[in-house]
Amino acid sequence: MAGDAEIALTFPLSDANIPMDDDRYDHVRAVQWRGDHLRLLDQRLLPREERWIDCRNAAEVTQAIRDLAVRGAPAIGIAAAWGVVLAARQGTPLDAALGMLRAARPTAVNLMWALDRMKARAEAGAEAASLEREAQAIQDEDLAANRRMGALGAALIAPHSGVLTHCNTGSLATAGYGTALGVIRAGVAAQRIDHVYACETRPWLQGARLTMWELLRDGIDAQLIADSAAAFLMHSGAVQWVVVGADRIAANGDTANKIGTYQLAVVARHHGVKFMVVAPASTVDMHTGSGADIEIELRDAGELLGVGGVRTVVEGARAWNPVFDVTPAGLIDVMVTERGVIERPDGQSMQAAFGR
Repeated sequence: MAGDAEIALTFPLSDANIPMDDDRYDHVRAVQWRGDHLRLLDQRLLPREERWIDCRNAAEVTQAIRDLAVRGAPAIGIAAAWGVVLAARQGTPLDAALGMLRAARPTAVNLMWALDRMKARAEAGAEAASLEREAQAIQDEDLAANRRMGALGAALIAPHSGVLTHCNTGSLATAGYGTALGVIRAGVAAQRIDHVYACETRPWLQGARLTMWELLRDGIDAQLIADSAAAFLMHSGAVQWVVVGADRIAANGDTANKIGTYQLAVVARHHGVKFMVVAPASTVDMHTGSGADIEIELRDAGELLGVGGVRTVVEGARAWNPVFDVTPAGLIDVMVTERGVIERPDGQSMQAAFGR
């Protein structure tokens, strides 16, 4: 690791020396603009069924975000940007559309960032065609950022490593390639990663249903573990890195991500396993001072009381269902964004990299 004077590191993509086999490792596009409507791959049904949802107005995009048909912080922001385009094309008052989309989910800052960007363009006089170009730019920039982060993150991983990831951070959750899963894709391509493990990620099983589907679809061998097996896996020595995404990163480096991430960071520190957060700069919220200021989304307890719509818990039981937690910056060894690598993030290094 670098010394304190080098806590914010940046280097060109070519320096990472990671081959990018896009034809092999980048098949999925879950958010597709079709010229007059938005098509979304319904992630609630994977892997049993690949069904697409056609959204023709901002209300339908909002519903898809709220119902988790589209999920993953970058993908939510991209979908919301296209929702603004639909509103503009149909003459829907943009303030109403922006408010509706903004309220769909509270924790992922990419949603707010994308909507603020679209709002600024509209207030500058952009009409529907210009807003469409802006939404496309948001989507294209995300894909480029993911490929860069994949190379930067994979360059930090020693050859023949094992990695553990949590939730889904791949093409399904982004414009393509993925954030944490992009690092894994690049690491496998470079023969730095020999073993990939994915947590099942209760209660929506994004790891079991989505991450495993993506990895196997790309020919990447992976093993699924129960969330509760992570500590024992690390104890075995099979894992050298935990690689996760983020839904919001505070100004001090505290990171909100899928519930269960915090406990992985604690266990990783105990076992000497490195912990990497991978997220685009749009996930960084310098207006949020620390993790204590991040609103954590609580969802319906019913999501925890059953699996696949079938109740598994006795009637009358109650449940607490936060869908995110906050990992303190002190437990994060490396943060990777398209702007570069930050080692041991804290308020000083975050300000140097993202201060405005």
